[in-house]
Amino acid sequence: MTALSFAMIYAVLALMPGAMQIALAAGAPLGRFTVGGRFPGRLPPAWRALALVQAGLLAVMALAVLDRGGIATPLPSALFWPVAGLTALTCLANVASPSRPERRLWGPVTALMLAAALGTAFA
Repeated sequence: MTALSFAMIYAVLALMPGAMQIALAAGAPLGRFTVGGRFPGRLPPAWRALALVQAGLLAVMALAVLDRGGIATPLPSALFWPVAGLTALTCLANVASPSRPERRLWGPVTALMLAAALGTAFA
């Protein structure tokens, strides 16, 4: 596979948690899938605002990986490795989450995102 293929996989996978973050911000009762399941239903207003920030961050992360894969973006290329590191930390947090739904859904998704980021780097 090419770096671009891996980057595109990363970007497509990033749409999943990005969409969930937007849904959380809109008030969807999906709290059991985030922040360790601390809020099993709807997130409190401050956390809903943070969900929008997270959605934006995921978009920037996807752009940084796409840039590394060969699609020109307005982001500096130096962002790739911090994004890969943040993806790894996110994967670890999801795998270690006290929330079983979060572990079962986002553990594999973020593991695949990490694999795609590393594939982008080394393809």
